[in-house]
Amino acid sequence: MRLRLLCFGRLREILAPEVSLELGSPATVAHLWQTLRDHYPALAPYDGVVAIAVNQAFASPSVLLSEGDEVALLPPVSGGLCDPEFPLTSAHARLQREPIDSAALLAECRAGEDGAVCLFDGIVRNQTRGRRTLYLEYDSYPAMALAEMEKLALHALASYPIRDLRITHRVGRLEIGESSVLIVVASAHRAAAFDGCRCIIDSLKKTVPIWKKEFFADGAAWADGDAFPPEVSI
Repeated sequence: MRLRLLCFGRLREILAPEVSLELGSPATVAHLWQTLRDHYPALAPYDGVVAIAVNQAFASPSVLLSEGDEVALLPPVSGGLCDPEFPLTSAHARLQREPIDSAALLAECRAGEDGAVCLFDGIVRNQTRGRRTLYLEYDSYPAMALAEMEKLALHALASYPIRDLRITHRVGRLEIGESSVLIVVASAHRAAAFDGCRCIIDSLKKTVPIWKKEFFADGAAWADGDAFPPEVSI
């Protein structure tokens, strides 16, 4: 069984953007990871923190692989090169290259019945831990990133008394002071708007396959990011 693997974030620098791998059948996700570990010793630090997606969905180690599956190796996310087909949109989420228009999103989301609108604006800062930042590049697994953002939106709508919300994330190169992610949550009451907004951004930084590379005056590095939940790590 031959598989085509898509690699993202810092894994692209260890492997390549795409890897062709031959596996015996039947083979599980765990078998795939062990085979890669045997061929690429530099993957050792990623044991227990990398997630693997099969056909754009997180896959546990026991999932069986089939000929023709789309398999992606996902390092811890932090939100490079990106798929050129942007923007991508769903009912509540958007992935785009162009600058985010916060006023337009706010106007799109708010309505007369809302007593509160909470807006989170994630901004590119000019330093990280004392190192001067020049710019950032965001890499993504586009279709899966959009699906995961939409899933977060639906979870927030089901969990809090929220009327409506929007999540927008940028990819590609971002300059200092530009918005990387914008979340707008509208509700009749402020508590729900605050809680829903906080829930979305905290979850987004753990589960949405977007990676950040920081370019400094003295070099460049992928941001460490937050580890995936244990149930999807391998």
